[in-house]
Amino acid sequence: MDVPIEVEVGPEVIAGSTRMKAGTAEKMVLNMLSTASMVRLGHVHSNLMVNVHMKNEKLLKRAITIVTEVADVPTDRAQAALEATGDVKSAIVMLKLGCTSEQARELIRETGNVRKALSMQR
Repeated sequence: MDVPIEVEVGPEVIAGSTRMKAGTAEKMVLNMLSTASMVRLGHVHSNLMVNVHMKNEKLLKRAITIVTEVADVPTDRAQAALEATGDVKSAIVMLKLGCTSEQARELIRETGNVRKALSMQR
């Protein structure tokens, strides 16, 4: 089903320019749609992206920071949980529920997101 999205942007600040406001409005709409998609897919917990793929040092540090914050644990415990589970969502579940890495990964597979996994009773 096609659904048109029309954004009323009003006149441009600079006469004759037809893309400054329209381009900004388009980018804002696309950002809102992609953000909503990430939330619906279970890639966001609270206001944090928990679907981080640790492909380089910067992303690994980001993942450690996210797990540290969400699970409320020291950095070394967050890093150990990430090494055990291989992903941010499972590491958070493992630390918050005190379960094994296998149990945490299974909960994420079953539920699709951290919030639902944390609400499961094992």
